Amino acid sequence: MNEYVLLSLAAFFAGTLNAVAGGGSFLTLPALIYCGVPPVIANATGTVALLPGYAASTWGFRQELKQLQGLHLPRLLMLSLFGGSLGAGLLLITDNNTFNQLIPWLLLVATLLFAFAPKLMAGRTQASPLVALSALFLVAIYGGYFNGGLGILLLAALSLLGHSNLNAMNGVKNLVSTVLTAIAVMIYAAGDVVAWPQALVMMLAATAGGYWGAKIAKRLPALALRRGIIVIGAVMTVLFFITL
Repeated sequence: MNEYVLLSLAAFFAGTLNAVAGGGSFLTLPALIYCGVPPVIANATGTVALLPGYAASTWGFRQELKQLQGLHLPRLLMLSLFGGSLGAGLLLITDNNTFNQLIPWLLLVATLLFAFAPKLMAGRTQASPLVALSALFLVAIYGGYFNGGLGILLLAALSLLGHSNLNAMNGVKNLVSTVLTAIAVMIYAAGDVVAWPQALVMMLAATAGGYWGAKIAKRLPALALRRGIIVIGAVMTVLFFITL
C-alpha cells in the first residue's frame, strides 16, 4: 500500500475516533513509525495531523457546548495553553531512543485508561475546584507530550468538576484538545520535529474524519466502539513491546 494512502486512512479514522471517544493516536503514531518516521517526529507529526480534526469536531459539537453550565472556559483554556506548552517542551528535549522506549508504556497507559473509563467516570463526585483544575492542568501537560488517551482523561477531569452531560463534555473535550494541541504544534514546528509532507496529507484526512465523527457520535453504540478502541490499543501495545 502506498505510504500516503496508509497515512490518510489512519488519519481519517483517527479523526473519527477522537471526535467520538478519543484514541486517534493508536492509529497515527504506529502508521507513521511503520512508514519510517523517527519516533519523536512521528509523535509530533501525528499530533499536528489531528489538530484540524479536533477543530472540526469542536465545530460539530458547537450546540452542545452551550449546554454546559458553570464552567469558566477562559480559565480552562489558559490552563490548556500552559500545560500543552510544558508537555510539548518536554517532548523536544526527549531523544528518539528514549521516546522509543516510552512508546509501549504510553500506549499501555492510554489503553488502560480506555478500559477503565467507566469506573473513572462512575459516581462523578464533584472535587474541589483546586483539585479539578490541577487535574486538568496535568492532563494538558500529558496531552502536549503524548496525545494518546487524552480524550478520556479530559472527560474524567471534567467529571471532577461535577459535569454529567456527556455530549456537552465531548464538546469541551474537543475544544480543550484543539487549544492545547495548537500550542503544542507551534512548539513542535519551532523545534523542527514535524514531517510536514506527511502531516499535511494527514491533516486533510483527519479533518474529514473529525467532522464526520462528530455527526455520528450521538448515534454509534458507545460500548461497541469503546471495545474496538481497546482492542486496537492492546494490539498496538503488544506489537511495540515485541519489536522494542
